[in-house]
Amino acid sequence: MKIVILERNSVGVDVDVSVFRQFGEVTEYANTVAHNTAERVRDAEIIIANKAPLNEQTLKDAPNVKLICLFATGFDNVDVAYCSSRGIRVANVAGYCTEAVAQHTFTLALWLTEKMSYYDNYVKSGAYAAQDRFSNFDMPFAELSQKTWGIVGMGNIGSRVAEIAEAFGCHVIFYSASGKSTCTRYERVELSELLARSDVLSLHCPLSDRTRNLIGIEQLRQMKRSAVLINVARGPVVNNADLYTALTEGSIAAAGLDVLGKEPITEDNPLSKIKDSMKLIITPHMSWGSIESRTRLVGEVAENIRAFLDGAERNVVNGV
Repeated sequence: MKIVILERNSVGVDVDVSVFRQFGEVTEYANTVAHNTAERVRDAEIIIANKAPLNEQTLKDAPNVKLICLFATGFDNVDVAYCSSRGIRVANVAGYCTEAVAQHTFTLALWLTEKMSYYDNYVKSGAYAAQDRFSNFDMPFAELSQKTWGIVGMGNIGSRVAEIAEAFGCHVIFYSASGKSTCTRYERVELSELLARSDVLSLHCPLSDRTRNLIGIEQLRQMKRSAVLINVARGPVVNNADLYTALTEGSIAAAGLDVLGKEPITEDNPLSKIKDSMKLIITPHMSWGSIESRTRLVGEVAENIRAFLDGAERNVVNGV
């Protein structure tokens, strides 16, 4: 089989991808974008991708493609209907980064709620060495215990976050972004109630027509002024310009983001103007990328290819 890895570096150069060589001839590209996708997949039988667009325009001159494997859970970069019409199977990987994203959710939340930026700078500036008492808590901070933790999207990651929030002593409430959740362990509420009650609100939903711009200025102004928003879902779930407005006018206290409307961040994103790390933390879409997660991801893609070659279905998203 001729296998093309379009975005080899998307899983990190520290992770070995030689496992794919057992299945055939492998061509690797560090990164691939829209304008060079078509040429690179022209002779491929199996494509491994992450964000590169795979649609009629990029696949029409690639007659031999039989399988598209994604280094991802999401498959919005793939025209699934077109692939189905061509008999091209599409396979993703779910659940490989649950622990990493849940961990990052709390890293952001704790950094903001405990005002860690202030206290880190306080020590490093020499102010702590200059004071005459052993402790400092001039910048007030609060416990998570007894607070309300709101969640949008009670899938694998949302459920894991809920478990950890409970361990911190939080009361968990959630809103089902799809409207189809069967979870009964936690209190389910409508979005308006979720916004009004949450002390910390974390987003774990996929991007869809229902969730694009789900959190805009109208929703942010319904939240507590002391609330913290965490987005580790997809960037466009939160309107970045509206979040800038909410943060600068004090509608909410702080936000922690691992995802943005456009990635990498662009100069015209107003959030780039906020330099106060007690108000806003942005990480570069890395919450999923622990070494363990990326290693699991590569292994799962290899198993998807093995299943395909054995005539079995595994993690197929389009039923082909």
